Amino acid sequence: MIVPLAPGATADIVARIFAEELGKSLGQTIVVDNKTGAGGTIATAELGRSPADGYTMGLVSQGTMVFNIGLYKAPGYDSQKDLMPVAVSGGVSNVLIVHPDNPAKTVADLLAQARAKPGELTFSSGGVGTSHHMSGVLLELRTGVKLQHVPYRATPAGIQAVANNEVTMGLFNTPTVIGLIRGGKLKALAVTSEQRSALLPEVPTMIEAGVNDYVVNTWMGFAVPAGAPEPVVARLNAELNRIGQLPAVREKMMAQGIEMLPPGPPAAAQKLVRDDLALWLPIIKASGASAE
Repeated sequence: MIVPLAPGATADIVARIFAEELGKSLGQTIVVDNKTGAGGTIATAELGRSPADGYTMGLVSQGTMVFNIGLYKAPGYDSQKDLMPVAVSGGVSNVLIVHPDNPAKTVADLLAQARAKPGELTFSSGGVGTSHHMSGVLLELRTGVKLQHVPYRATPAGIQAVANNEVTMGLFNTPTVIGLIRGGKLKALAVTSEQRSALLPEVPTMIEAGVNDYVVNTWMGFAVPAGAPEPVVARLNAELNRIGQLPAVREKMMAQGIEMLPPGPPAAAQKLVRDDLALWLPIIKASGASAE
């Protein structure tokens, strides 16, 4: 199993959780092969070049299957032609956060501030092209407000900028900010998932807060090289869906801040990729974001 991040990263932990259970059900050891670098393009390109025999699988995500296609001129793979998504495992929503001293109590309040001062309110991110950056761009597109993007070299620095009241707001992955929210260092106004987060059940969704057609859910799943035998893909899909419903696995995933997504056939995972590409590629192009 090829994983695009280093050992210990959230994606790696997810891969190992599923690899262990998959190995039990298939009666063989699943080796996790971490290949880092270039935003996951190195690992994903290797997955796409691997033999399509069903013996090589990789952990993929919204970042590797969607964002990279828009951020890199030559990522080394075509996520629709070279790879076959098998199943989606879970997702992480973002949270719209502000400093506790900000008088805004709702998203509407914050948008009113932005409309009163076009281009003056700032939002931080963990870097150009991250889901935090794209979430801010989507907020601008859906509401018509003008914000100023302040990219940081890493996610923690972007979050700390909000906590220090150096920027107005941020849209960061729920697990990375929940401790600061609960500790009173940040104020949460909305989550970007379609449904309320089990981690922050009291916080409304962006749609509930009045921002129509706004959903950002950074998903993870599994894919094989395109052309893998259909019976193999069907078996892997069934096993991955079964594993995702195991109470122990769901508990481990929740410990990482990942909420399980409903199980579905390979076609559903493939449709998710197509739909996300249709949504995000124009947004990335409009933002001018590039990883090169």
